[in-house]
Amino acid sequence: MTADLDNSGSPGHRCGYVAIVGRPNVGKSTLLNKLIGQKVSITSRKSQTTRHRINGILTDAESQFIFVDTPGFQTLHTNRLNSEMNRVVTQSMRDVDAVIFVIEAMHFDDRDKKVIRLLPADRPVILAVNKIDRMADKSQLLPFLEKMAKEFAFAAIVPVSAEQGTQVPALIGAVRPYLPHNPPLFVEDEITDRDERFIAAELIREKLFRLLGEEIPYSTSVVIDQFTMEGELRKIHASIIVDKANQKAIVIGKGGEKLKLIAMTARKDMEESFGGKVYLNVWVKVKSGWADDAQVLKSLGYE
Repeated sequence: MTADLDNSGSPGHRCGYVAIVGRPNVGKSTLLNKLIGQKVSITSRKSQTTRHRINGILTDAESQFIFVDTPGFQTLHTNRLNSEMNRVVTQSMRDVDAVIFVIEAMHFDDRDKKVIRLLPADRPVILAVNKIDRMADKSQLLPFLEKMAKEFAFAAIVPVSAEQGTQVPALIGAVRPYLPHNPPLFVEDEITDRDERFIAAELIREKLFRLLGEEIPYSTSVVIDQFTMEGELRKIHASIIVDKANQKAIVIGKGGEKLKLIAMTARKDMEESFGGKVYLNVWVKVKSGWADDAQVLKSLGYE
């Protein structure tokens, strides 16, 4: 009797969706980028950097993992934008085959417990205990893992450092058995299902989080007004949306220096990501109350 072959040409090939969830700033996007081996999700030290569901694709000889990077579950901000982000989190967990729940080593509080209450009981949840490289006393890790095992019926618990890549292969190995037997959904060299227009907007928004003060990035968003190809040159015109006129002045900076820095660093990242030259023109526009405006949010990709 011969084994059945799937469309990948090998018996028993696995393929499925895996949500990466957790409270803000635990390292979900950094973990996704490390799992994929390339940057597909923007990162910063500020919370709420990720606002959309972003799929990153890892294909190896045995399996195809479609990792879903979700926004950090919001407990502090209460506008319509944050409600939409939380909806993305809960919807994503219903649509996947497995869940990776990310927490920070030695830090487990009410914000994490709120996410635990959302975890599905009908599919495997793997706990990734991140940032173990920052632990001063590694002997405290095992008691912490034992404590976490009592919080939820995790399918596996894997301590990792997303930044350093420590134990990331072990995390992949822990998830693999829970993927269903399916042929791959994407070709081998694809790493994300998001198009360049979306990635361009995200790279600009990342610079807002990295280069501006603590509060301003939360009042901004990015719209790609035009994205065209002229031979090998990508010509991109983008608008940074702010809530108030004084925020516009801060984003532009004295003599336009801040906006120039935002555009220059975003353009360099785009050229690296897209593998070609980019012409980038960025404007700043004021639209009061955009984060509570359903029509604006829909135009930004929220349903």
